[in-house]
Amino acid sequence: MRIIDDIKLDFSNVLIQPKRSELGSRSDVFLEREIIFKYSGYKWTGIPIIVANMDTTGTIAMAESLQKHKIITCLHKFHKYTDIPETLDRNYYMVSTGITNEDLNNLDEIIKFRNPHFICIDVANGYSSKFLDVVKKLREKYPSKTLMGGNIVTREMAEELIINGKLDVVKVGLGNGSVCTTRLLTGVGYPQLSAVIECSDAVHGINAHMISDGGIQVVGDLGKAFGAGADFIMCGSMFAGHDESNGELIEENGKKYKIFYGMSSETAMNKYHGGVSSYRSAEGKTVKILYKGSVEKTILNMLGGIRSTMTYIGAKRLKDIPKCTTFIRVYNQVNNIYSN
Repeated sequence: MRIIDDIKLDFSNVLIQPKRSELGSRSDVFLEREIIFKYSGYKWTGIPIIVANMDTTGTIAMAESLQKHKIITCLHKFHKYTDIPETLDRNYYMVSTGITNEDLNNLDEIIKFRNPHFICIDVANGYSSKFLDVVKKLREKYPSKTLMGGNIVTREMAEELIINGKLDVVKVGLGNGSVCTTRLLTGVGYPQLSAVIECSDAVHGINAHMISDGGIQVVGDLGKAFGAGADFIMCGSMFAGHDESNGELIEENGKKYKIFYGMSSETAMNKYHGGVSSYRSAEGKTVKILYKGSVEKTILNMLGGIRSTMTYIGAKRLKDIPKCTTFIRVYNQVNNIYSN
């Protein structure tokens, strides 16, 4: 046993220091990035936000709505190839898979009939040797596909998955999701801001890329994640509760809500696996989210917030945000006097 004394931080522990800027308007900044992936060699252009592959958010309707904004939707792994319209733009959706034989057979069918550009290999514990073995096999089997996967939170494992697993993009985040209870049940995790800073330093040193997955509570956290070095940001709860989201719509006391739950929750396990297996516990919760209507307003608010961050710090391009970011540690980031 040992203790790491270095302070590790979450998004709520910092603010970004404003700097002198020559940008006169939010319209002066560019949110699109061009990225060439390390192993697939594929060149992609778009806004590097990814809708999480939860069955309440990673839907076909979400992908159809957000592809016009050049934003990627990670479809949940229970989609079959017949669910995926051929009209979907392959630049702005990715398919996801677990590491069971059933998952991988389904992936093979999707690749055969829909030929997606992006594959997300998604497990709760990216430190398992089985996960690394599956990543290696998928790289060998599909050398031209862009492989993204995780989740991990330390630089050593990020380097292992990229150098030996040949992942193009590593997914960083453990226990920080709004409907994830992993930290409460296992005591395992890592503050997200520090995880992004440390892993981004590692992956950029070997010419690869990373996703900050989870931990986004408010729009301002997007700018912080990009400032910490994330190439992509994956969000779940921000995309929940919309027309394009799955989840039961209910009404209570004159207000409408949609059900949102983690993919390791009892709700999800009952739905897809017939219950929680005796050898494990549910590591997610089920909540009600106020119904938000169309996702269009939400995404415009998110993009507007990122633009504002950039104008405050003088970053003309999205990829310039880390160079222009100075974080300030804080004990309180907002005035809560009129909060409920």
